[in-house]
Amino acid sequence: MGARTLAAGLVLALAAHAGVSVDLRARAIQPGELVVLTITLPDPRASLHVRAFDRDQPAFPIDEGARVWRALVGIDLDVAPGRYAVSIEADGVQATQLLTVRAKTFPSRSLTVDGAFVNPPAAMRERVDAEARQLASTWASPSRERLWTEPFVRPVPQPANSQFGTRSVYTGTSVTPGTPAPRSRSVHGGADFLSPAGTPVHAPNAGRVAIARELYFTGNTIVVDHGLGLFSMLAHLSAIDVHEGDVVSAGQVVGRVGATGRVTGPHLHWAVRAGGARVDPLSVLALLGPPGTPQP
Repeated sequence: MGARTLAAGLVLALAAHAGVSVDLRARAIQPGELVVLTITLPDPRASLHVRAFDRDQPAFPIDEGARVWRALVGIDLDVAPGRYAVSIEADGVQATQLLTVRAKTFPSRSLTVDGAFVNPPAAMRERVDAEARQLASTWASPSRERLWTEPFVRPVPQPANSQFGTRSVYTGTSVTPGTPAPRSRSVHGGADFLSPAGTPVHAPNAGRVAIARELYFTGNTIVVDHGLGLFSMLAHLSAIDVHEGDVVSAGQVVGRVGATGRVTGPHLHWAVRAGGARVDPLSVLALLGPPGTPQP
């Protein structure tokens, strides 16, 4: 198996099967990054199976003869540094790619929000738990079809102003005098864009709307299922312009920027799941955006 490295500083090892080649693209092999594998087989196959990080990674043909396939492998935020095998199997043809995941240090930040969004009151806990189950069920039930076709686009024109993977410490403001302020910790699993309230929010790519409703922590929220395990979440909206079950196209206006849910002010939160892994949306734009687009 041969490989062509397109990311600077990439560290990888390969185990070969004659006639199989892998083209690997990534900004880095680190937690929170997307890895795009293009796999060329010695001859056409009806199916191809890829497994990495103990998860099946959907693959799809990108040529009419089904000889060249592609798989999107997400490296989740919680993946520890080390060597991981990516197994490739296609009707008797087997190969392995070893990825060396390097450590990444994420920053920390302190945010002050309404105390009800730090430690939800007892009356809200059942709702919070139900919404967490709904999201988990959504991530686990992607469309088996590839619904996206065009390059990914920015949902808003403004640049990202917060780093993916930041460890946030939330301190509540609504507290009883004389009692300690409530505190909680969470990992920022998306990118924030400091867009003015009311800014149109565009679908990053085509897909089916899996969720379009108000959620406790993320406020007015849209989740687009792009198919094959790839999802976009657009959160804290002031308005939702689509309904669950709608099919949307890349660039379609689906809502407006707002400040709903656990926020400190108006902005768009864009999060991406790839094969169950939390990955940086800016990694998606860098690898799957329009050709020639500079990295965000």
